[in-house]
Amino acid sequence: MEPRNIGRALGIGVRVAGRIAGQRIAGPAPSDTISPPGKSSPDGKGSSPVRAQSVAAPLAVPQVRPQAQEAGRIAAQAGRNVSRGLGGLFRPFRSVGGIVWLEVTGTFFLLFAALFVLRLWQNWRGIGQVSREFSIGAAVVFLYLGVSSFWRARRK
Repeated sequence: MEPRNIGRALGIGVRVAGRIAGQRIAGPAPSDTISPPGKSSPDGKGSSPVRAQSVAAPLAVPQVRPQAQEAGRIAAQAGRNVSRGLGGLFRPFRSVGGIVWLEVTGTFFLLFAALFVLRLWQNWRGIGQVSREFSIGAAVVFLYLGVSSFWRARRK
């Protein structure tokens, strides 16, 4: 991925996160607010919906369930928005992280291949046939894994 693309994706993610944060800081729209008991309502009639309900049915328990459901819905939506914003923010790093991971594992595989070749070189005459074949096989396998890991990183 080119650095220009990383910067663009990072900028988009930051703008989305900023917009979401600004909306959450601003709070709900004025039509969604309920004035406290004793205050005038936004429509100017002098009584709030909460107050009117408590006067109409003094023994009735106020319904909190719709408010709780609405709060849960708002919280879930905010969670989804934050998740999408952070996903957009970290998407370029995930791709770069995958390339770096392939290069690091390829380096370790090549190190092990070099160790097997070095052991084989130093003890060619001193080790038995089975140990020699094992060292050659392990060196070839680790060499293949190391080279293929770098090849995959190059293709990404």
